[in-house]
Amino acid sequence: MSRFFLELAYHGAAYRGFQVQDNAVTVQAEVEKAMKTVLRRPVMLTGSSRTDAGVHAQQNFFHFDFDDEIDTRLLYKCNAILPKDIQLRALYAMPEQAHSRFDAIGRSYQYFICPHKNPFLHDRSHYYPYALQVDKMQEAAAVLLTYQDFTSFSKRNTQVKTFFCQLTESSWQFHDDCWVYHVSGNRFLRGMVRALTGTLLRVGRGQITLEEFRSIIEAKDCTLADFSVPGHGLMLMEVRYPIGYLPIPIQRSL
Repeated sequence: MSRFFLELAYHGAAYRGFQVQDNAVTVQAEVEKAMKTVLRRPVMLTGSSRTDAGVHAQQNFFHFDFDDEIDTRLLYKCNAILPKDIQLRALYAMPEQAHSRFDAIGRSYQYFICPHKNPFLHDRSHYYPYALQVDKMQEAAAVLLTYQDFTSFSKRNTQVKTFFCQLTESSWQFHDDCWVYHVSGNRFLRGMVRALTGTLLRVGRGQITLEEFRSIIEAKDCTLADFSVPGHGLMLMEVRYPIGYLPIPIQRSL
């Protein structure tokens, strides 16, 4: 039995999320359907990072096992079948113990805030036409780097054993007509990036002070954070593995 990693990108607007769900169209379901057509047998995929409904990914990974010769044009054939908003980018032959989720050492996200109406960004940014004190948002974003317990920014009904995360980047930048929140860390909780973004926007609008922002973090109470920003403004940019972990791809899409 051989193990493979599958790198992909997708525009998430049409999907109820990344992982397979009953009676819902998801990214994983579409990829599994395409692979079953090409390989002529079911393939069970395991994802590296779950994304919610509407969320996009510049890079994500699956891993799967296959007990026969892999089709040398697997990516080409699957991409021809898949909807236009999903692209399989690379296929890697991995050791049998490799795990796309547990072996990842970090992830990077960006959340896009568009301050004015833009028809070309409506489905991948959050239209937010309010005056923002970006300097205050920047200060609050930097404060997050001094904390590790992010209980206040996790949705309820999660099965994680710890709410501790180590952020390595948390800052705002302006590019492509948007204010973009950049955040990277070793792991993220369910709904965490959207909750961070929504609460930072409250700082930017003067609805809460920096001291109150600190109090929200330290309260470890998710009812105090703002989870209201929509999924379509969020993009998973990168899933990071140790240096040298990923070999040269055996297939890459053009």
